[in-house]
Amino acid sequence: MKKFIHDFEVTRNIHITDDYFALNLKCPVSLPDMLPGQFAEVLVGNSATTYLRRPISIYDTNYDTNELSLLIKKVGDGTIALSKLKEGDILNLVYPLGNTFSMPQGENALLICGGVGIAPMLLLAKLLHSKGYNPDILIGGRTSADIIEPGKYEPYGEVFITTDDGSAGEKGMVTQHSLFTEKIKSYSIIYACGPDPMMKAVARVAASHQIPCEISLENTMACGIGACLCCVVETIDGNKTTCVDGPVFDTRTLKL
Repeated sequence: MKKFIHDFEVTRNIHITDDYFALNLKCPVSLPDMLPGQFAEVLVGNSATTYLRRPISIYDTNYDTNELSLLIKKVGDGTIALSKLKEGDILNLVYPLGNTFSMPQGENALLICGGVGIAPMLLLAKLLHSKGYNPDILIGGRTSADIIEPGKYEPYGEVFITTDDGSAGEKGMVTQHSLFTEKIKSYSIIYACGPDPMMKAVARVAASHQIPCEISLENTMACGIGACLCCVVETIDGNKTTCVDGPVFDTRTLKL
């Protein structure tokens, strides 16, 4: 898929919680097609300590207005600088980068996301729904403050919530949710994105039931084109780059 580099105009900076925000960005030309799981390399021009681009998942798209949105968590100087952008500011993106998820080979799909890992799942839920699927969507977090915009997913499937402290939805980790104890065998595929321990736990459960599982890895990706090799992941076929060969991988190919 062809890659582009454009200067986007910030149309909105939506502070969802103290830690999470979403940037709505308008492209100067027609947006190219973007697939679930793909990301952009963002140039952080307003931070004196941020020298490399930051990989950010594409959260949503609006082809009618030529806008896309990025969901971002403040974790360091770069993302904090991005959180301070205002309407009218310019942000340079290299996009769309990476691969995408495969389509289900059966009727039922389960989407699992935690924290900022919900970002690639919105486009996936939309795509599945457009193809006639009605996926279950399980969103997990430490507390209710980590459950980000669940209402955005409700038009595309049934949404379930779990938190470690029980402040929203069921109490416990995603793999302790009743979906795993009551419905796990009904799914033809599981998709996941979130913290590494969560994805490893989901992959183990999927493997134990011989259910295909695809995860979108979060990694340091300085270039986004496979040149810097700082995002290498070990697979059964040797080392692969997360930015080019991923970020979506079939867990059966990974050495987790």
